[in-house]
Amino acid sequence: MKDTFIPSKNFIVKKWFLIDAKNQKLGRLASEISKILTGKKKPIYTPFLDAGDNIIVINAEKIELTGKKEKQKVYRNHSGQPGGMRIETLEKLRQRKPEKIIETAVRGMLPKGSLGRRIFTNLKVYKNEKHPHEAQTPELINF
Repeated sequence: MKDTFIPSKNFIVKKWFLIDAKNQKLGRLASEISKILTGKKKPIYTPFLDAGDNIIVINAEKIELTGKKEKQKVYRNHSGQPGGMRIETLEKLRQRKPEKIIETAVRGMLPKGSLGRRIFTNLKVYKNEKHPHEAQTPELINF
């Protein structure tokens, strides 16, 4: 009888990757990031474990979108109170907080629940080229 190998937390080795979002399409970039974060590109992928790597995304303000999304795509947030819906277009969000565009796209592609929230903490997004993770010596990924 053969047993299925299930990696333990001690067996999982996390690497750091650096992704430049300049001139990248949002959806395609977010799907690749979510695959790396969940660990689906590794042979030891297990759906119920955090086997993915850490990702640093730079130049979030230079992400590209196709069509009329700049003016038509909206982000909704509700406070829970009557009349508490706040709506913001992508154009305004890019001026105010461009990191949130990539974070929202990736969060939607991760598993829902406690594991997805834990995996999401492995993503670091910065609006320009500066980031405080030089000590981790991230490996550059080109798509």
